[in-house]
Amino acid sequence: MPQNTFSEKEKKVSSASPPDFSKQGRMANLELLRCVAMMMVVVLHYLGKGNLLADLTDPHLTGAELAAWFLECFCIVAVNVYMFISGFFLCASSFKVSRLVQLWLQVWVYSVGIGLLGALTGVMTGTDVDTHFLLTLLFPVSMGHYWFMTAYVFLYLLLPFVGTAVRKMNKRQLQAALALLLFAFCIVKSVLPVRFEMDRQGYDCLWYLCVFLTAAYVRRFGGGVLKKSWPGPVLYGGGCLLVFAATLLLRRVYLQRGSLETMLKFCMEYNHIFPFLAAIGLFMIFYRIQIHGKAATFINRMAPYTLGVYLLHENLGLRYTWQNWFGAGKVAEAMAEGRAGAWGMLLLWTSAAAAAVLACGVLADVLRKQVFGLVHRGLMRSGLYRSLVAKIESLDGIFRAGG
Repeated sequence: MPQNTFSEKEKKVSSASPPDFSKQGRMANLELLRCVAMMMVVVLHYLGKGNLLADLTDPHLTGAELAAWFLECFCIVAVNVYMFISGFFLCASSFKVSRLVQLWLQVWVYSVGIGLLGALTGVMTGTDVDTHFLLTLLFPVSMGHYWFMTAYVFLYLLLPFVGTAVRKMNKRQLQAALALLLFAFCIVKSVLPVRFEMDRQGYDCLWYLCVFLTAAYVRRFGGGVLKKSWPGPVLYGGGCLLVFAATLLLRRVYLQRGSLETMLKFCMEYNHIFPFLAAIGLFMIFYRIQIHGKAATFINRMAPYTLGVYLLHENLGLRYTWQNWFGAGKVAEAMAEGRAGAWGMLLLWTSAAAAAVLACGVLADVLRKQVFGLVHRGLMRSGLYRSLVAKIESLDGIFRAGG
């Protein structure tokens, strides 16, 4: 067998890890970031599905239309941030079958309940009620009803393998593996102005495996960088500004030469290097924030319900409808006409939409959890259900022991 060729110095560096890699409770600063990231997701869906993002091929964009794209560029980090937070905590956690079951049930209840409600009440627009629609409601993960949840569930299924590997690998090994993944799924597409057939723009499990491993590396070996004050603002602000500047540059090339039309929003794809680095920067900013007392308690209690915000407003029953409840149509009209107050309308209605959808989503998920609790307590009277729960708990114990 070949011998380990690391020098003593390399072994010492490779095995070093910050003390906070051990399991810990909720961190209010990162839970606040989770809430902010979800509000950013709402903003992205309000701008995009509310038709507030003007066509970049239009040679005459108004100031308000450019402002909408600017806001888009500063919120495009949201999904990467949300997954980064999950990876930061999951990498130190054991796989739980119970968590997987609860997650699937949560997605399924929203998918079927809100989907059918939207269809039956006539609220739903932009979606046909057909066999594909019904299958999407019944099998939300496999049918990609919520693409993010499909990617997240599949990634969670890999946690027994990936989590164990991350905890066993030393610094050099994790660096090498992460560098290879980022090169294949991020760097190559970011530097070459071509569209690869296998590039899913970050809408898949493979990209979130890259984000997960980056978060794991930061948690294990990034303690020194996380303590510094300057990298976070530089990465987030600089990354978002680069996204906006690069998008305008590609637009100018298109307007002058008529080429690169399919690449105009290239830098706003989740697996592009600019949004990726900007997401890490925003995480670093919030990591240094200290929150204590009642504010921390409130944030920690609210943050677990933010997933319900996504499952509510992105359901097919509401996906293309709720934006007009918050004036998206009026704002789009004012922006296109270049009215003097269009900027103010954009900011006002976008802020109102983000806050209202967050509040409604959190309240809906609080209600959902209470109903789940009542049903669970009722079913516990059944011997068959108790046996099933005991079996799931025993499986959790197997993975816990293995971790």
